[in-house]
Amino acid sequence: MTETELTEITVVGDDDTGLIARVTTLLFERGINIEDLDQAVRDDLFRMTMRVDASDAEVDRERLRADLRELGRDLEVDVRVRYPSEREARRLAVLVTKESHCLERICEAVASGELDAEIGVVVGNHPDLRPVAEAYDVPFHDVGDADGNPDEGELLDLLAEYDADLVVLARYMRILGPNVVFRYEGRIINVHPSLLPAFPGAKAYRQAKEAGVRVAGVTAHYVTTDLDQGPIVAQRAFDAPDDATVETLKRRGQPLEADVLLEAVRLHLNDDVAIHRGRTELRGDADDYQLGMGPALDRATPDAPTDDGLADPDPADD
Repeated sequence: MTETELTEITVVGDDDTGLIARVTTLLFERGINIEDLDQAVRDDLFRMTMRVDASDAEVDRERLRADLRELGRDLEVDVRVRYPSEREARRLAVLVTKESHCLERICEAVASGELDAEIGVVVGNHPDLRPVAEAYDVPFHDVGDADGNPDEGELLDLLAEYDADLVVLARYMRILGPNVVFRYEGRIINVHPSLLPAFPGAKAYRQAKEAGVRVAGVTAHYVTTDLDQGPIVAQRAFDAPDDATVETLKRRGQPLEADVLLEAVRLHLNDDVAIHRGRTELRGDADDYQLGMGPALDRATPDAPTDDGLADPDPADD
């Protein structure tokens, strides 16, 4: 059985003794084999994600969901089950602030059929991009206060209401808390205006300018509770001239932000990438794909001289 055929179970709630044992025992008693289990605690909030083989389960889907919901109520945690066939919904929830370029690129790709998905909802922490969503007949909700601070409870309600398969941060200028990330971990993609891990956090273009880089870039990555440290999906680079201002870097970077975010969304929805030990890997049937700059960069990169002729290359240089 491949990873794409595994059922995903997510448990989120207050940290407490015995949570893992209670859930895994229930699965064992119903003939379900756990293939992968990952758990974490952040700010006393517990998250456990399991990928399980439910093909020989002794109960059907609805019975398993009901049993896990009942256990969740008993343990006072939120339990969610996602079967492989239900991931074919390909429904996006796009989170935005005020910059429109990434949202417009995704909307255009969906409208033209370039991206095989639907946008269920656009959620902003400011109302500025409502006209963009409405131009594409997509519902828009503003969950921010006057200062743009989002109500994450309302956000979670919207993500559940619109049954989001993937959450896309299209220049969403707020940090998502563990309560959101834990529920959608591995299903949130962000675009950041630097070649991560360089220049994480705010004002990345300004950081690049002040550091005097000669090559800048953008990164699409999965979101974790560690800021801008999630598994990288794709990157793009561009030249940073000596006399470039921060605004010049932004103008060069923004089209690539939209491009690389769309690429990452497509890769995720096509199941072309998987997360393994904190990094992304191409699946077997996507071997011809390249997550970096592509053939043009390969042709421009010299292939000699190298240290291949040395008897004992220094492993520290690997």
